[in-house]
Amino acid sequence: MTDAKTPMPRGLFADDVLPLYERTAARLLEDLRAAAARPGDRLPSERALTTRYEVSRVTLRAALAQLESRGIVRPSSSRGWFVAEPGLFPDAAAASTSTAPQVQGFADYAQANGLTTAGKVLSATVRPATVSEAEQLRIAPGADLFDLHRLRFLDGLLVVLEHNRLPLAACPALAETDFSSASLYATLRAADPPQLPRVADYSVEARHPTAREIELFGIGDTMPMLVATQLTSNQDARPIELTVQVYRGDRYRFRASITNQG
Repeated sequence: MTDAKTPMPRGLFADDVLPLYERTAARLLEDLRAAAARPGDRLPSERALTTRYEVSRVTLRAALAQLESRGIVRPSSSRGWFVAEPGLFPDAAAASTSTAPQVQGFADYAQANGLTTAGKVLSATVRPATVSEAEQLRIAPGADLFDLHRLRFLDGLLVVLEHNRLPLAACPALAETDFSSASLYATLRAADPPQLPRVADYSVEARHPTAREIELFGIGDTMPMLVATQLTSNQDARPIELTVQVYRGDRYRFRASITNQG
């Protein structure tokens, strides 16, 4: 029996008396909010979540089931768990429309416009960063770099040839993800700690297609190509992505707002 003069442990009548699965659900929801998760984002694997929260698979699934009953997450057969659709996760919807800087990825754009995406991975490797890449991404020369080449489709139409390079240390899951279907930015947002694309330096130039681009796009050598180069930084202003996107000139339009701050 506890001595009446002995102080009760802090939290005894709060979170500590909740079942473990409820505490796990609360921690997962807090992490989703901190990561500014958006509808359609994929959660880390159950194995990764059990390790992160130090719980059994049974406890984790009970936590996920509770969040599912609240309309916060949803399962997708063998593909795992996802943030619920718009309207079911108000915190994520608010985050996506907030005034905080956001960088929109290809999948984000497609979802916002009701388009379906698909991808064909041409290569996905981990290799040492070159001196130039290391300088731009502020990592050590020779550090592990995730290098991804893929074709991106909107509603079945080939739109862009994309080359992404990211420091593997920022998100080790990159090397284990199938980017023929997965969203790169959703994978970054689900990292531990989350990597939130916030600001991008972006430039666009026009040129003729290369021989490889003529073959991949099935176009003639007179088709203009628009080449976009992007260096994206996370919420800590640290570069996390160096990307070159090659678009068919007839399937891409760049818009920007220019403001005079003077």
